[in-house]
Amino acid sequence: MDLKQIHDLIKVVNKSNIGEISIEDKDGKVTIKQKEDKITVSSTPVYASAPPPAPVASAPAAVPSSAAPAAAPDNLITIKSPMIGTFYRRAAPDKPLMAEEGTEVSLGKVVCIIEAMKLFNEIESEVKGTIVKILVEDASPVEYDQPLFLVQPA
Repeated sequence: MDLKQIHDLIKVVNKSNIGEISIEDKDGKVTIKQKEDKITVSSTPVYASAPPPAPVASAPAAVPSSAAPAAAPDNLITIKSPMIGTFYRRAAPDKPLMAEEGTEVSLGKVVCIIEAMKLFNEIESEVKGTIVKILVEDASPVEYDQPLFLVQPA
């Protein structure tokens, strides 16, 4: 199961009255539990002949941050973090910034990377437009659904 499918499941569980859902496939097992506006995700890889695996990830509820913006103006679209991890604006320390204020973005353009458990996940823009504000400092931790960029749609 890929990350997009897991995020879609989280959204479905969050919008419904489902308390818990578990899905298992050849790559592993994903369990999503909902308790009072809090979603916990745990993923367990399936091993052919290994000791029982430990839970791989646990996503606690987002903690309000004093650095979070109050509200985006109505005409701006927010690109949010699809996961918990560390936010990076460059693919590598010697590489150029992927997005800056004033950068034109198109649908599917990589705007940042979020590192989660030693995996570097490219975050793509879901909107076409211009980045007007970057809301997170480079190499800082981010929470699930935390606003990262404000985009003026084209």
